[in-house]
Amino acid sequence: MIPSSYVGFFQTASQAAGALIGLLFVVVVLRPGRIVGAHADPVARGLAASSFTGLVDAFFVSLLALIPGDNLGIGAAIMAVLSLYHTLRLHLGRPGARHSVIFAASLAAYGFQLFTSVEFVLHPHDAQLVDNLSFVIIGCFAVALSRAWQLLQNTADTAEDGGQPAGRPGTAP
Repeated sequence: MIPSSYVGFFQTASQAAGALIGLLFVVVVLRPGRIVGAHADPVARGLAASSFTGLVDAFFVSLLALIPGDNLGIGAAIMAVLSLYHTLRLHLGRPGARHSVIFAASLAAYGFQLFTSVEFVLHPHDAQLVDNLSFVIIGCFAVALSRAWQLLQNTADTAEDGGQPAGRPGTAP
């Protein structure tokens, strides 16, 4: 059960996540060959997917929190497992110091969300757990916005390089 004092937060978070997901789609549509497709830069693709994962997690957890009388823990746990899976799948095989901090932050946020969600299933009236999930959502936004900013920098670099993906000279977009 979500205390009524959190309704405004979850409403705002779901609206913000929805708007940011829409803006991410706009970036992809404006630069489709550089972010998605057979010749897309894998770094840009990974940044977009990572940002999308964080925003979708924040969006659905916030929406689930707004369902009256529902136990948020089950839905938040499912979203945490999906987000952890997607994050691991994205980052394994693409090691790099530049991405390790955000990767660790993503794992920490989704891992804490999973732990808190399970606790919420066991103790559905514990308001501190709602507070913890609220901070997880803020963390998801921070990670997603960081990745989106990196994506914008990456696509700006490729535009300045005449369409060549950053760090990959000689490959066609």
